[in-house]
Parts: sequence; C-alpha cells; structure tokens
Amino acid sequence: MEFTAEQIAEALEGTVDGDKNCVVSGVSEIDAGKPKTLTFLANPKYEKYIYTTEASIVLVSNNFTPKESVKTTLLRVKDPYGAMANLLQLYEQSKPKKIGIEEPSYVSKSATIGKDVYIGAFAYIGDNAIIGDNVKIYPNTYIGDKVSIDNNSELFAGVKIYPHTKIGKGCIIHSGAVIGADGFGFAPQKDGTFEKIPQVGHVILEDNVEIGANTCIDRAMLNATTIKQGVKLDNLIQVGHNCTVGENTVIAAQTGIAGSVEIGENCMIGGQVGISGHLKIADKVQIVAQTGISSSLDEGSVVMGSPSMNVSKYYKSYAYFKKLPNLAKEIKELKQKLKDLTSEK
Repeated sequence: MEFTAEQIAEALEGTVDGDKNCVVSGVSEIDAGKPKTLTFLANPKYEKYIYTTEASIVLVSNNFTPKESVKTTLLRVKDPYGAMANLLQLYEQSKPKKIGIEEPSYVSKSATIGKDVYIGAFAYIGDNAIIGDNVKIYPNTYIGDKVSIDNNSELFAGVKIYPHTKIGKGCIIHSGAVIGADGFGFAPQKDGTFEKIPQVGHVILEDNVEIGANTCIDRAMLNATTIKQGVKLDNLIQVGHNCTVGENTVIAAQTGIAGSVEIGENCMIGGQVGISGHLKIADKVQIVAQTGISSSLDEGSVVMGSPSMNVSKYYKSYAYFKKLPNLAKEIKELKQKLKDLTSEK
C-alpha cells in the first residue's frame, strides 16, 4: 500500500514540511534510507544522515532545525520515536491475518476454541485447553492440558506451554519460549544425592505480557509463578519458580532470576543480571547490565556491580579501581624509601 505525506501527517497529527503529495510504500533506517520509504530522526547523533538519506519522508520533532539543506520531506511530530512506533503498529495490523486450523495438527475434542483462531500445522492442543478469540498459534507449538489463552494472544512457532498455565489477553510469546517447566527444586540427601521435589503449581501471565525467544519461566512448587500485566521479557531469560514480576517491568536478555524473588512495578533490569533467590526488589528499581544482586533493594534504587552497590558509589569506586596498579606501585616505592631511611639510621 502507498500513503502520501499528507495522509500520514493526518494520522499522526503532524505537519508536513515539504511535498505533501510525496508517496511512500515502506520504511527504512535513516542511514540506509531508500526512495519511497519513511524513516525517523529521534537521536541527535544520527542527524548527519538526514542530509544524505534517500528516504522520501523523515519524521522529526516539531522543534528540529536543519543545519544544512534537506532534500527529503520532513514530517514534524511531537515525538518521532513514538510516532514511528504507532505507524509500525498500524502496518502490522494491516497485514492479512491467518485463520483456521491447518493439517496435520491435533486439537483435543475437549478443548474449547474461540472465534477467528489460527492453529498452525503440527501444533498440539491438549485436553480441556481454552483458546480465546483471535488467538494465533503458529506451527510446532505445544499447548498442554487445561491451559487457558485469552483473546488476541499470539504464540510463535515452537513455543511450549505446560499444563495449567494461564495466559491473559494480548500476550505475545516468541519462538522457543518454555512456560511452566518444573521449578528447580531438589532436596539434598545424606548420601550426597538430590531427591526431586514435585512442582505442582503453575504459571500465570497477565494481560499484554511479551515473552522473548527462548525465555523460560518455571512453574511454582505449590502456587503460581506470576508475570504481571504489561511486563516485557527479552530473549534468553530465566525466571525461577514462585517468582513474581510486577506490572510494566522490563528485563533485558540473559538475566537469571532465582526462585521466590519478588520484583516490583516499573523496574528496569539490564542484560546479564543475576538475582539471588528469596529477595524483594521494590518498585521503580533500575539495575545496570551485568549486576549481581545478593540482597533486597529499596524503591527507586539504581545499582550496578557485583555484588551490587549504589550506582554513584560504584562510579566513584571504579575511578580508584582503574588506578590500583599505579597505587600499588607507589605504595611499593614508599615502602622501599621507608626501609632505606630506617636502615640509614
């Protein structure tokens, strides 16, 4: 489909600076822009590309002032990044949606299937599963017994949902994710072996949760591992049994969360963070990438390092870390001078 700058401006409540009849049929990155595509400028460090890009339309902020002549059409909006996100959402929604049950696939006779559902080839839907309206289940996906998936959720190819899992409305689960596998529970024995503790709980994903590719969320031992509304988990994350992740918290790739951790609302957790078990992370905490968390954190804390410390203290300490070789050399020299002075007496 093609759209003019004027049509896009109307949809975004923006204004056109240039050719209102300029037509685009796709999107591109500003440094690799092509004719008949739309791009955006949100980060000032990319401004240099706006003077050379071949993209036909560039979304810019209302207060953007070019330092050189610009050959492209500018579409001025309040928030270029947010406007681009809105456009991409509209683009996704305009794509044709698959509907129906492909063969070969298995759908239990006791399962409940809603309206306009898509179930891809080689998918498995277990006994007494409940699949809501407009749910999309792509090929090679396993849905266990008594799983419930609410309206408008989407499970990409190869997702594995263990029995009794509850998935809310508008959730997105990417390929390879495993939801509801056994929690890591083993009792040490006198002979040095470990006896498995049955994990009889389940997992709850509330509405509008997104789970990245190959992320694993373990079911609870007795009750529920709960991922609250609006949580976004990146790829390759491990969430242990009995954990709770609060509303609108975001967690980046390769983070590992041990069992029985409570994470609050609106937290931001960077990549490769490790969180020890049975801790409480309060609301609005920020954890910098590669931080090791071994104690609970108060609301609004910003921490980094391993073990973690207040981020401003970490940066001050790091200034000394870098100087340690020179400091050690100076101490060695001072000790030698002190020894020389002592021997002279």
